Amino acid sequence: MENTKHYAYFPGCTLKNKALDLDSYARKSAEVLGFTLDEISEWQCCGGEYPLAKNEIATKLSSVRALADAQKEGKDLVTLCSACYNVIKQVNHDVQTDEDIALKVNNYLANDDIQYHGETKVVHYLEILRDVVGWDAVKAAVKNPFKGKKIGAYYGCLLLRPSSVLEFDDPENPQIIEDFIRAIGATPVIYSQRNECCGAYTALEDKGIPKARAKAILSNAEEQGADFLVTSCPLCRYNLNKNRSGSNLEVIYFTELLAEALGVKDSASEGVA
Repeated sequence: MENTKHYAYFPGCTLKNKALDLDSYARKSAEVLGFTLDEISEWQCCGGEYPLAKNEIATKLSSVRALADAQKEGKDLVTLCSACYNVIKQVNHDVQTDEDIALKVNNYLANDDIQYHGETKVVHYLEILRDVVGWDAVKAAVKNPFKGKKIGAYYGCLLLRPSSVLEFDDPENPQIIEDFIRAIGATPVIYSQRNECCGAYTALEDKGIPKARAKAILSNAEEQGADFLVTSCPLCRYNLNKNRSGSNLEVIYFTELLAEALGVKDSASEGVA
């Protein structure tokens, strides 16, 4: 496609094993919508969790390397996984706003001939749909609309918080996934638990917490009439589907719905385990 916009792409570890379909559906859908995900070379795991300690520098280096690679290519850095988005964008903000962190990071990476000071823009795939492609263009490209389907958006916590850094959407009343649902021809279901944590990170400490959180989320969505839920977070999807005993709601990646709506789901799923 002429004038295709190219993005540096950080898939993250999970999209190379347990979430292959989140990745493959996104790539194929991007081609239809006029942009391309160029996977950066030799990326490393982001760590999956943002390190809060001010003096914790080493665990931020993989994110900085990815950001620096995107800078070299002159591209924005796009992610799909909610955790990767959260970690990389917060690390980028650290380098942009904290001179001490920026100095220590660049001292660590000096031997790799890397100097980075926060120049790369970090975006989520959904932000490209909203801010670059536009919902009207997404809607115009839909071949198989989800007419009659009631779909609940599940944001979780990692896409929205801290809102002052991520600036993804209103953390209390987000709309981006609901707008996506409308664009593919379905009806969004608003329920109070859609932006609450699923508790997955607490599983090692107390397995009862994620079970209780999953029950609350799924029950709330089901009470409001949702046929199923959509998310961009592999950990949330795993946790909610694992703990959906007593609920008929399945949690699906938003990219799968997008690929189906655009008529490319079958070709995108080829080779996906």
